[in-house]
Amino acid sequence: MRISIILFCLVLFQSCNQKVGSHNFSQVKIEPLFTDSLSIRAIEIMDGSLAFAANKGTYGLMDLKTNAIKTNSKIYDSIIPEFRAVAHTTSDFFMLSVGSPALLFKTGDNGQMQLVYQETGDGVFYDAMTFWNDMEGIAIGDSVGGCLSIIITRDGGHNWKKIPCDQLPEGRDKEGAFAASNTNVVTKGNKAWIVTTSATVYYTKDKGNHWEIFNTPIVNSKATQGIYSIDFYDEDLGFVIGGDFTDPENKDKNKALTTDGGKTWHLVANGLEPEYKSCVQFVPNSGGEDLIALGFTGISYSKDKGKTWTSLSEESFYTLRFLNDSVAYAAGKNKISKLTFK
Repeated sequence: MRISIILFCLVLFQSCNQKVGSHNFSQVKIEPLFTDSLSIRAIEIMDGSLAFAANKGTYGLMDLKTNAIKTNSKIYDSIIPEFRAVAHTTSDFFMLSVGSPALLFKTGDNGQMQLVYQETGDGVFYDAMTFWNDMEGIAIGDSVGGCLSIIITRDGGHNWKKIPCDQLPEGRDKEGAFAASNTNVVTKGNKAWIVTTSATVYYTKDKGNHWEIFNTPIVNSKATQGIYSIDFYDEDLGFVIGGDFTDPENKDKNKALTTDGGKTWHLVANGLEPEYKSCVQFVPNSGGEDLIALGFTGISYSKDKGKTWTSLSEESFYTLRFLNDSVAYAAGKNKISKLTFK
């Protein structure tokens, strides 16, 4: 009984002293870890390692303690896949290619990547994926047959099933998603949010069984405009960012915040920094105050839910994932780097 009380007090002390609030970053240290002639748009931090997949059929795993990296390649028949979506469970790593045929691989029992889903046809193009838990996951892609492409697994990724159009909201003409950073879809609890080229947010509260659409004020009048990335700090507080990669200096209507779980969205820092970005992430343990947004236009930081921003670096990246509340890993053209925020 005495030991239990001591343990309880230790846990209570640690939780009370864990910092929650803005970290007030003013700089970022960028440490290159891996260089190669690859376009790396999808990374995952899993069990002390960083996993990634890229073009040229290449995928790899980096030990975050030693920075040692192992790479391999996956060729299907004569096809060299371009991977822009990855995800993981406790036991498995998944990678999904763009274009037709869409090829979804998972780690197999024999140590080789095993094909678990394939889809061919005009317009097939998958953009991002993630998991709710070790059994249930989701991948999303451009519209085919009048609705957004959404596939779901309920058995740990062994089998995937596409949601029929009659079970989804009617999509807009040529609606899709940008396969820029593997951050078009995010999950919290049983919920998921998907962002599109039409600047809409698809929302499910029950792991993909039912869906609704919410509108945002993000610019979307051209095919290259829309929402590129979404993140949620909790089930209520979320942020979207995007713009137009062909007009990257334009800062109008490219950032929005929600405080009601995605039902309504309000522009923030409209006309102000930052410009086009391909990825946004909340900083852990910041109480939802801190955000990092990056793209080929550089790295920007907000300490007030996106109201104001500071440019930390002009170095180009496509995507990032946080290890903790001060260290993240970012990937881009030909590289993976460690980012330490101070």
